[in-house]
Amino acid sequence: RGPRRLSSGASPGMEELLRRSVPPLPPYETKEKAPPPAELRGAEFVRFYRGLQPGPPRAELLTRLARDFGVEHGRVAEAASKVLQAREQRREPGALLQAEDRLRYYLTPQYRGLFQQLGRLEGGLRFLVELRADLMEGLASKAVDGPHVKEMNGVLKNMLSEWFCTGFLNLERVTWQSPCEVLQKISDSEAVHPVRNWVDMKRRVGAYRRCYFFSHCAIPGEPLIVLHVALTSDISSSIQAIVKEVPPLETEDTDKITTAIFYSISLTQQGLQGVELGTHLIKRVVKELQKELPQIEAFSTLSPIPGFTKWLVGLLSSQSKEQGKNELFTESEWQEISAITGDSTSETLKKLLNTNEWVRSEKLTEVLHSPLMRLCAWYLYGEKHRGYALNPVANFHLQNGSVLWRINWMGDSSPRGIGASCGMMVNYRYFLEETVSNSALYLGSKQVRASEQVLALVNQFQQNSKL
Repeated sequence: RGPRRLSSGASPGMEELLRRSVPPLPPYETKEKAPPPAELRGAEFVRFYRGLQPGPPRAELLTRLARDFGVEHGRVAEAASKVLQAREQRREPGALLQAEDRLRYYLTPQYRGLFQQLGRLEGGLRFLVELRADLMEGLASKAVDGPHVKEMNGVLKNMLSEWFCTGFLNLERVTWQSPCEVLQKISDSEAVHPVRNWVDMKRRVGAYRRCYFFSHCAIPGEPLIVLHVALTSDISSSIQAIVKEVPPLETEDTDKITTAIFYSISLTQQGLQGVELGTHLIKRVVKELQKELPQIEAFSTLSPIPGFTKWLVGLLSSQSKEQGKNELFTESEWQEISAITGDSTSETLKKLLNTNEWVRSEKLTEVLHSPLMRLCAWYLYGEKHRGYALNPVANFHLQNGSVLWRINWMGDSSPRGIGASCGMMVNYRYFLEETVSNSALYLGSKQVRASEQVLALVNQFQQNSKL
């Protein structure tokens, strides 16, 4: 069939490189006999790609790779018609299975062969994770776009999911004695509660704290995803109590430890987004802690609620546009709010929420306490995307089989916490004997398991707010 023509406009070097690097899919009949692609070709691709500037030059190469080296649609159509023929003629099962196998074979995009080849190179897996990070960034910024690129991103994500499955992952604990570069990477990648300095980092890996990460056998010692745990005597309601700067205590009194609080989970490699690592990490850490501290009775998170403030401000905007007044608050609450802000519309309140200024007024903070708690409960419990929790952190923990346990007023009083979620945090509690059934209930019937506190707040929301 001859090599496929690349779209016009490709730089000659890029065109030539892609033609050389991407192994053509051999005909179905000779697939077992096809010689393996030369390793040098893969190494050449890596060198060429890394030599390109991040941004448009790499985006161009990724776009061409996705568009010009996908599946051969003619062969797919031919193979599909043979499957239909075998079914219509009611031929014996072997013939139908072979026709389906041929179709499956021709549904393989050509670039998959390149990715497989790169995955076998030394350092190739790390390169593919970098390449997917570029792909994700390009899709987010619309530098690369279109169905072919999205399809290639999905193919690469599935391949990485197979290569980064639990059998290839090592659980490692971080202590103050861990290599300096590991501590530095963990400090740099902390996405939830930024590490302030080395004293802070020492505290987070010291007494009454645990820090674990997954590494991959092909990329040893490199943290892929990191989990921070606080060992406490009860379910924490404030993050400041966990990450505040205090001198590290030298020795642990294990009698005081009855609870493990997962307070931060961070992916260090953006190219592994969507690859199931967090769930496995939490499960492995639970087993590790049960072995080390069998007296632990409660496993819970203390989680952020990203997006709550944005959602709330969006509601205030849409309600004021529609009705000239908002219906998120009761009449008496709105009167009190208006009296403090000096504005009977929601404009001043929106501004105060957007700039974190509302917490400077003790009166306003007091008046907003009750309505914001019930609105937050509804946001986590009732706001959906395709039937599942709209909030990504809630969706993650509910999928894992946790219970929506407790909403904590001023759980994170840092400017970041106030800005993202009006200072509120939430505990998702893991009852180990129920996680499998809770997860099945959520994924199958989209039902959220929640505590009495949360359900009472949801009930208040349904009585007092009209959405």
